[in-house]
Parts: sequence; C-alpha cells; structure tokens
Amino acid sequence: MRDYVITTDNNADLPDSYYLEHGVGCTYLSYTMDGKHYSHENFMPVDEFYAKMRGGSLPTTAQVNPSEARELFEPYLRDGKDILHIAFSSGLSGTFNSCRIAAEELLEEYPERSIIVVDSLAASLGQGLLVYLAQKKKEAGEDMETVARWCEEHRKNIVHLFTVDDLDHLYRGGRVSKTTAVLGGMLNIKPVLHVDDEGKLIPIGKVRGRKKSLLELVSLMDKKIGSYSSSCDTIFISHGDCREEAEFLASRIKEKYQIKTEIINHVGAVIGAHSGPGTMALFFVGDAR
Repeated sequence: MRDYVITTDNNADLPDSYYLEHGVGCTYLSYTMDGKHYSHENFMPVDEFYAKMRGGSLPTTAQVNPSEARELFEPYLRDGKDILHIAFSSGLSGTFNSCRIAAEELLEEYPERSIIVVDSLAASLGQGLLVYLAQKKKEAGEDMETVARWCEEHRKNIVHLFTVDDLDHLYRGGRVSKTTAVLGGMLNIKPVLHVDDEGKLIPIGKVRGRKKSLLELVSLMDKKIGSYSSSCDTIFISHGDCREEAEFLASRIKEKYQIKTEIINHVGAVIGAHSGPGTMALFFVGDAR
C-alpha cells in the first residue's frame, strides 16, 4: 500500500494534541480582530478571543488560499507521501476550492503522487469527527482510495446540532433577521440549527431558555441517530467558551448511550467569530442529518 497522510484545516476544531499524536496535517484559516490580523503563528488564546467578543469586538475571517494549501501539501509530496485532505464545508467557505486548486497544480509537478480532496460538508467537530473516523481507518490499514470513498459515502451521516446564546452574531452573519435577533433577545429565545446535506448552516427550531436549548440537542439526537442507536459510542462536543455546559450536555447523553469516546473542545476562532460565545454544538453518527 502506498504511504499517505490525512490532512485537514483548523475548522475541524480537534485538539492540537490529536494532530501531533496521529500525524494529521493541518492548514489554517485566519481572522482579524480590533485591526490586528491573527494567523496560526499568533492566534490569541481562545478564552481571550471570546472575552474580547463578549466585550464587543467583531472579528472577521479569511479562508485558506491556494498558496497556503500548497504550503501544507508540498512537503508531504516531497517525502513521497500521497495526501487525503478533508476540507471545511464548501457550503460555508471557499477553502475546499482553494485546496482543490492547489492539488491540481501540484499534481502537474508531482505526477507520480496522488492527492484526493474531499469536501466534508461539515464544520467544527463534525468535520473533526469525519477526520477522526477516517484516521482510524487509515491506522487500521485501509488504503487512501478506500478511506476517501468511505468519507464521501458517509459524510452525510455526521449529524451536526447547534444552539447559540446570542442571536446577534447569527444576524451579523446573515443567518437570522434583525427582527428575529431583537425579539429573540427580549424573549430569551434560543435557536437550534444544523448543517444540512449541502454543508450549510440552517435553523431547524427554537426554544425558550438556555437549559431547554441544551436538552433539545439531546432530544434531537434521539430522533436523528436512527439505526446507529445501539452502536453509538462516540460523541464530539464543541463550545464557545462554556465548558461546564458542554460537560452537562455530555452527561445527559451518557445517561442514554454507552459512550466510550468523547472529545470536548472549544469552537475555534474562525467559526466562533460567526457563532459567538455560548455556542454549543453536538456531533455524532446517525442515519441522516
């Protein structure tokens, strides 16, 4: 079997330790806050990032461009490795297309190598869960083409369920109207969203109150998990600097399912710039999104 590496981008929101332990490569989207640009070399601590957002700072983000994707890919090609890249959803960013362009250019220069770029149609630890499952298959000895095909066949089984604490951030991103944001704030309405089959973030419901919104994620999991109910042993949860509530959500899920593996991590700055502090997101494998 030809040697290969799995790569992704930082919107997968996996812990840095995971990339190091498993040899998964990563490229990085960047952001600007208070007039200063932040790239991987100088990302601020994530708790500081959310503190600034709570104080009124409004970050903007930038996708990976083809030259940055090339910087990730080319060293592996020089080392004689093929690449399976699992990219941030094309429904939310142009990063997938940048990676595809970089791959096409590099394959002209390295015709003996292979690069497969998969559109994850996923975000945050949903993308991370697809990377995690693909890497498990790689470590079990499956070849790159088989793993890539599995990713494309099963990416829509990665269920994403989100809620946010402050609708203003979704309003700024065009996800809800100004009226919805204002009334939601006044009435303590919390939206529930998911990532659909096109990889786009879509509202699917609303409840009143924070605790009810977290419990609604559990209720929706029960509905969406389907035939995977008996085999569900892995959940990923990402949060906008609200770890205790993430632990609460995990505990409620573990009352129902035999969870053996969980990753709880921050929603990174690039996605957090649009979802805001207090975001809570649950990811698992189910019958359909």
